[in-house]
Amino acid sequence: MSETFGPIKLIIFDLDGTLIHSLPDIADAVNHVRRDFGKGALDLDEVRLLVGKGARSLIERALPDAGSREIDEALERYLGYNLAHIVDKTRPYPGVAETLEELSRRGFPLVVLSNKNVALCREVLSELGLAGLLPAVYGADSFPFRKPSPEPVLALLKEYRVAAGEAVLVGDSINDMAAGQGAGVYTVGCSYGYGNPEELAGADFQVHDFASLLDLPLFLQNNSAMKKG
Repeated sequence: MSETFGPIKLIIFDLDGTLIHSLPDIADAVNHVRRDFGKGALDLDEVRLLVGKGARSLIERALPDAGSREIDEALERYLGYNLAHIVDKTRPYPGVAETLEELSRRGFPLVVLSNKNVALCREVLSELGLAGLLPAVYGADSFPFRKPSPEPVLALLKEYRVAAGEAVLVGDSINDMAAGQGAGVYTVGCSYGYGNPEELAGADFQVHDFASLLDLPLFLQNNSAMKKG
């Protein structure tokens, strides 16, 4: 049964695995810490399975035998190394800048909601030349809770005075889908990112490349006449 929806008034983007391909730099930072703790390197796919719930969770999973004090130390080392090497290998996915420009031209407000600390988010967006397209950035330390909790999404809806049916969350993982669905917003799953295909099964829409967002009925200029099927 189809449900009509009004104009979309807010698009919320995940960062890593959605806007930028940052996994190689994240893996280098993780392996830098693991070497310091006498452990061998993990490959990209192994690190991919650890990401998504913020830096502390990443380090806890990368050093499963470490105690709380060791995790604190490892986290500090990870964040320092990651900041110093934040765009050594990180790049925007193809078409990101052009697609964001077009979405802005169509009148959609754009924000970033990441589980990465906001300072790191801003730094990587600035280094990649995307900060001007995405001035509103929210990270793991912007709210008391982080994805997959719906609370950060609900906080954004309140801040921007937007109803759930007027907002969309675009992301690549189960954390994004759970946060968006829990808040009642539309969800778009990015299959090119770091999540497994089954993580995106419940998304309202899926895209296989970033530029395909422009073809979704949610984001057509006359979207008030479109329907959710």
